[in-house]
Amino acid sequence: MFVPVGLLLTELSRSTQTISTTKSLHAIILKAPHLCNDPFYATRIVRFYALNDDPVSARQLFDGTPHRSIFLWNSVIRALARTRRFSGAVALFRDLMRSPTAPDNFTFACVLRACSDRLDLRGLRAAHGGAVVAGFGSDSICSSQLVSAYSKLGRLDAAVKVFDMISEPDLVHWNSMISGHGSTGDWENGLRIFIKMQRMGKQPDAYTLVGLATCFNSPDLLRICENVHGFCIKSGFDSNPHVSSLLVSIYSRCKNPSSACRVFDSLPDPDLITWSAMICSLSQSGEAKKALGLFREMMSTKRGSGNADSPLLAAVLSAAAQSASLQPGKEIHAHAFRRGCHLDISVSSGLIDMYSKCGFLNSGAKVFETAPSKNITSYNSMISSLGLHGNARKALRLFQEVLENRGALQPDEATFSAVLSACCHAGLVSEGRKWFATMGEGFGIRAKTQHYVCMVRLLGMGGELEEAHELVRGIEGPVDCGVWGALLSCCEAHGDYRLGGVVAKRVLESEVERSSYGVMVCNMYARDGRWEEVKKLRVDGEAARGKVPGKSWIT
Repeated sequence: MFVPVGLLLTELSRSTQTISTTKSLHAIILKAPHLCNDPFYATRIVRFYALNDDPVSARQLFDGTPHRSIFLWNSVIRALARTRRFSGAVALFRDLMRSPTAPDNFTFACVLRACSDRLDLRGLRAAHGGAVVAGFGSDSICSSQLVSAYSKLGRLDAAVKVFDMISEPDLVHWNSMISGHGSTGDWENGLRIFIKMQRMGKQPDAYTLVGLATCFNSPDLLRICENVHGFCIKSGFDSNPHVSSLLVSIYSRCKNPSSACRVFDSLPDPDLITWSAMICSLSQSGEAKKALGLFREMMSTKRGSGNADSPLLAAVLSAAAQSASLQPGKEIHAHAFRRGCHLDISVSSGLIDMYSKCGFLNSGAKVFETAPSKNITSYNSMISSLGLHGNARKALRLFQEVLENRGALQPDEATFSAVLSACCHAGLVSEGRKWFATMGEGFGIRAKTQHYVCMVRLLGMGGELEEAHELVRGIEGPVDCGVWGALLSCCEAHGDYRLGGVVAKRVLESEVERSSYGVMVCNMYARDGRWEEVKKLRVDGEAARGKVPGKSWIT
């Protein structure tokens, strides 16, 4: 069958690029002898295979093409890297270096990205050296990828060196540097580069602001975030969907859901990422009811996409767990099942947590047992759930299973937090001591506030108040008031008013915790007959304001 070249070009350019269309076009080329040896057509088909995540067919086509242009080499290397077959991409690059065809700047850029994606610093340095030898050390495309790659691997020093060697950095270079600092949380240098860039006459674009927005992830940076938001409005970037999504995200990360809501409500057609950011913000701020309501709006209104991915479902499950109401959780479980997302580890872990906090431990255990794949997050959720329901021995057996599979499962901070919490719920003092010591000595995990709170409660409620006090005094740096509060509640429970008085002074030093623990301190002083202190606290009015009203979750 004869196929005119012009017609074939039209079909290639207008193709919907599905896998079936790609295979049909591939078959047409194979039947045309004057086309099957032309690397131009092979390159186009390879790209289509890559877009459909079929690198095997792309490689087979490459191997069967006798005359290979650098564009064809680049397309296959990119196809392998795109599907995370990094070893294959690097191996093909080595074959290229031994062939008569010379690599170009796009070749090195693709290999540099593959090395950074596989977190291969040694390979990245080797590819960097190859690019310099080939004369592409100062090339705009290669240098931009080098800045991004070194930043992703946490080597900002190397990224800065590459950037400083560029005589006239373009906008892509500036954006790469800002994004690089953003990815490592270095907001000060990211902001400094953003200001320097404007002083040198470079106007930022939407990608600049997206990179800058990733720098901010703390409530302490809210004022700066508001200034960046103002810059976006003045520059007209607030209407850009990527920028607006990031604004929702940064307000969420800065624990300011009200500002995030204002940005979100101003968007006529928020995308899935924006919906996810807003729902996560509400969930993390304790606004579980609003988060669940927004999820229902997303699934049922024209403004919403009607689709939810695994990260969003995990966030909504967290909100359902906070509400301690089973019905929303079951609805989300059903939706995840219909979409096939229930097998995703983040979703299954969220389901375990949700069922446990709603009082249905057996349902959570079924999710855990039937999950086709489990990681440390799955085990953490199940260990925490068992501990919460008083099944500490089962929780420790499951933890032992983690230790026996150290190759595939590596315990983290959350694992030990779940284990210590389980010991605390069951009063297993010796086991708690053992695993608290093992956490640092055997795994190199530094204890944080949640670990100290569990250990203080475990020791204190077990009657080891002096040991608990020594543990708190041994903490390096400022001690979180939550730790002192845990020790205070133990002193009150055991009637140790001498130590309780010492701890109370520590607690009352903080204006915030003064109101939170005021009632407890006041009651302890009253039982000890220290009426002057009681009177002083009541006059200050802190105790009265500190009482948190209760609420019922009965539905």
